[in-house]
Amino acid sequence: MTLALLAGVPGWLPGQACSMCAVWNRPQKPFTIYGNTYYVGPHGLSSILVTSPQGDILIDGALAESAPQIAQHIRDLGFRLQDVKIILNTHVHHDHAGGIAELQRLTGARVLASPSSAPVLIAGGVAGDDPQYGDIRGLAPVANVAVLKPGETLRVGSLVLTSHATPGHTPGGTSWTWVSCEGTRCLNMVYADSISAVARPGYRFSAHPEIVAQFARSLAFLETVPCDILLTPHPEASDLWERLASGNFVDPGACRKLAAAGREGLRERLAKEAGK
Repeated sequence: MTLALLAGVPGWLPGQACSMCAVWNRPQKPFTIYGNTYYVGPHGLSSILVTSPQGDILIDGALAESAPQIAQHIRDLGFRLQDVKIILNTHVHHDHAGGIAELQRLTGARVLASPSSAPVLIAGGVAGDDPQYGDIRGLAPVANVAVLKPGETLRVGSLVLTSHATPGHTPGGTSWTWVSCEGTRCLNMVYADSISAVARPGYRFSAHPEIVAQFARSLAFLETVPCDILLTPHPEASDLWERLASGNFVDPGACRKLAAAGREGLRERLAKEAGK
């Protein structure tokens, strides 16, 4: 994999310009999604905590600026930072992995990531083969990162989370599934990675048929995975705020609807590139 670091290039450092960061990082009171699954991110970017008596797993760290908010949300829910044993990630963009370095320092957790994502977390910056390379901020290097095998199942006490390779948006994109229960009712939880065909100016997905094929496989996963509650890195992609307001997060058709939206977005992008 080609890895290019943006250190020294304007716009890469966590504290530098980001037009959407203030909006994404708006405060959000943490809340229970279902059972042992909790929302601990800022309003505009998801960070998901899954808990057990033997230890917890955190998925995504939002922005570098979000780390203090996420840490406080974990405490506000009555959990201890040192009980976070593993930190996971959907994809290595600054808006979903930017806070991981600080959260790893605060918790001492192991960080696990896909073979394409782990080198980016370790070195920092942005991957050179990322469609948005050169157009987004990079990451601060993360300590204690291990490579996650595609399809690997992770266990912390009674927690069992399974990784699913869903590349396209980034080379190392990963989605996560697990089961959360309330009493005797257990539901299939899906934290689906971003599936939008977004790229830097001048990038053409049509020039990369292998990435188009990756998108197709990722969308097929969403169409077939057991899915009672859908969560996404950008909460509005899964209508999270509407479902919170209604008091019902369950929608067995949500993953298929997300796949349909992703498929249409990719079709429109390729048509635009073809001048249609």
